[in-house]
Amino acid sequence: MADGILLGQSDKPELLLLGRANRHGVVAGATGTGKTITLQIMAQAFSDAGVPVFAADIKGDLSGISQAGAPSEKLVARAQGMGIDLKPAAPPVIFWDLFGKNGHPIRSTVSEMGPLLLSRMLELNDVQEGVLNVAFRACDEEGMLLLDFKDLQAALTHVSQNAKELGARYGNVSPTTVATIQRKLLTLETQGGDNLFGEPALSLADLMRTDANGKGYVSLLAAETLINSPRLYATFLLWLMSELFEELPEVGDPEKPRLVFFFDEAHLLFNDAPKPLLEKVEQVVRLIRSKGVGIYFVTQNPADIPDSVLAQLGNRVQHALRAYTPAEQKGLRAASESFRANPAFDTAQTIQALEVGEALVSTLDEKGAPTVVARTKIRPPASRMGPALPPERAAVMGQSPVRGLYDEVKDRESAFEMLQAKAQQAAAAAEREAEAEAAEKDAAKRARARTPDYDDGRPRRAPAARRSSRQGFGETFAKSMLRQVGTTLGRELLRGVLGSLKKR
Repeated sequence: MADGILLGQSDKPELLLLGRANRHGVVAGATGTGKTITLQIMAQAFSDAGVPVFAADIKGDLSGISQAGAPSEKLVARAQGMGIDLKPAAPPVIFWDLFGKNGHPIRSTVSEMGPLLLSRMLELNDVQEGVLNVAFRACDEEGMLLLDFKDLQAALTHVSQNAKELGARYGNVSPTTVATIQRKLLTLETQGGDNLFGEPALSLADLMRTDANGKGYVSLLAAETLINSPRLYATFLLWLMSELFEELPEVGDPEKPRLVFFFDEAHLLFNDAPKPLLEKVEQVVRLIRSKGVGIYFVTQNPADIPDSVLAQLGNRVQHALRAYTPAEQKGLRAASESFRANPAFDTAQTIQALEVGEALVSTLDEKGAPTVVARTKIRPPASRMGPALPPERAAVMGQSPVRGLYDEVKDRESAFEMLQAKAQQAAAAAEREAEAEAAEKDAAKRARARTPDYDDGRPRRAPAARRSSRQGFGETFAKSMLRQVGTTLGRELLRGVLGSLKKR
């Protein structure tokens, strides 16, 4: 339909108005109640209206949107009951994959991600986040780009080695804290997080493409592996929302969105999120609508989403919920109370009684007010329900408008190369200094060898002649004779004296 997309049929067609689609929304329901099909229907309808879509494919089921459906008789009858001529069709699709296996690689640079989101991804405390900020600041001041994973590792090593100097400028920087961050980086690397960082970085323009027929491309992020690292998954999608918020110009309330963004498993974004991060999410959700972007959170229960964010979601599709525990009953009450009541039924009881393919729907009307909640049969999709086969995925990628743009990694000079060059220069300078010192010592040694009368520029003293302790034969004979003569004379004199005494 020209002014809206058909979600399904209650006692009337239930439409999501394109002019109100940038007021965001939520698709909720227990596992197996039809959330993925609803997401598929909405994505294809937006594409048909010329609106590009970005969505995460958590289980691989959503990839079937790239293939025309083969509706069964039951689905055809369901469509006819809603006045729909169900014709098999598929929207144009671009497959993306953080790991580059089931889609085109999708990357960000470390600088674009920023210290706040990196801290969230690495689960850093306040002190560790502060040291990470120091690393970013030091690299900025020294003109070193932080692009890929090895740049970040090199920057942290640089901070650790210069902790005293940087600590004097920015506050205490502990090498122990740096080592803790590096260990967490290693953990992230083993989870494949290093694939996220690098160039060429994703251009937002490639998420906002339309084909030659004016249909919006549906960008599908293959998340079957990524979802095993929930922090990485949630941080990446939050970064993407933040980039859209920061880069797109203000457009007010357009006739239709410029882009619709589906955030599946939305509770992962808010689990254990620190207050600054929640404030950032709330800010993005509140203000990004004026950029022409609609954000739709897909989750099991609306209670998974903080009230400050949930209040911004005007378009709501609620599939069945089960309430067996006190926590589930509380979530059920919260979900039912979020709708504009319908006097024809009890909302809480109806949520529990919904069948697969049914949902409670409330969207914003022309004046921006929520419509009365209606029990709705969701329309069947025109594309395939179920995953695309590997050859089909490969065929889609072969015709992709971004083929070849992101497949090869570029590694230009950045922090790692600059720090490595500085280290090599320092090592070469130290080696030259050591060689010069060794040469100087060697020259001095040779100079002393050539001039034995001088020692370090001072005249040397001639060594005193050493007398032999052994006497020659002549010297011994002379000494013996003198001793004998002395003894004889002594006796004669003594006798003379004594003799004279006797004579008297």
